[in-house]
Amino acid sequence: MGGGNGAGGEGVGDEGARSAVRRRFAEAAREERPDLALLCLLIGAEAVLGTQGNATGDAAGDAAGDAAGEQEHTPDDESALDRILDEGQAELDRLAGLLPFERGRTPAQWARTLQQVLGEEQGFAGSSSDYQRLESSLLPEVLRRRRGLPILLSVVWTEVARRAGAPVYGVALPGHFVVGFGDPGASHVLADPFAGGKQLGEEELSVMVAGATGGTPLSAASLRPAGPLETVLRILNNIRAWASPRPEQSGVRLWAVELSLLLPHHPGRLRFERAQLLVERGEFIRGAREMEEYADIVATMEPNAAENVRRAARAARARLN
Repeated sequence: MGGGNGAGGEGVGDEGARSAVRRRFAEAAREERPDLALLCLLIGAEAVLGTQGNATGDAAGDAAGDAAGEQEHTPDDESALDRILDEGQAELDRLAGLLPFERGRTPAQWARTLQQVLGEEQGFAGSSSDYQRLESSLLPEVLRRRRGLPILLSVVWTEVARRAGAPVYGVALPGHFVVGFGDPGASHVLADPFAGGKQLGEEELSVMVAGATGGTPLSAASLRPAGPLETVLRILNNIRAWASPRPEQSGVRLWAVELSLLLPHHPGRLRFERAQLLVERGEFIRGAREMEEYADIVATMEPNAAENVRRAARAARARLN
């Protein structure tokens, strides 16, 4: 996968493989304790195996049963998917095995151990150029390249540390994702995997948050642990943001929206975004129908917005004439 146009670009894909990914993603998202690594690896599998050139299936429905749509998938589809998932989990296990055993580590000692092994020895870190690459949001590629966005590097840190028994959690700061070690309500330290695992003091955190928010001070709410599904939705939002200014990558944006819609909790407006993307990609009837369905949903609370959506649906249908 190279440049910013590697995995996930336009082209011919495997519809059965996409169906298998969506089914597994919906199932994993609805587990009582969602597996963050599995969900992130499935996002990566969607980019590699999915049908980006025609990613307009029924998998974005509300129910988990819709995840597979009406499409067939073969043992070969499952085999390719299993290989991606197994290789990713095995690499996380391998990295965890590199951590030296030591009883009773303090949060600061855990942070330093991860910094030494993942940041210094294994070379996991990020740079400004990583924001321009789709691969930086795909866990299989981050594990291969040792580069990625702050949130994906934080996934690597938390999943490796968790396997080693560390008290670890992700922290979704405004504009930047970091990792916490210890008890978030008591003794803890924060580290920045994007900077190779550097520990962050309160002053650095305050500057980081203020820079991302235009001056908003650091608050306790900013430092709360981020759950797996919250983290996954943020990753998918990053993929949507990457694809949005790149019209040739509308297929990537579409599958990111569709995976987001498979999460138990997601912004309702993503339904309208999906409908707009279908229209942009020439699926005028399907897009118009989904716009009308969305308008029916919001009509009671936002009648003016619903009418605007219906007008957009009529305009989409008119493009067939």
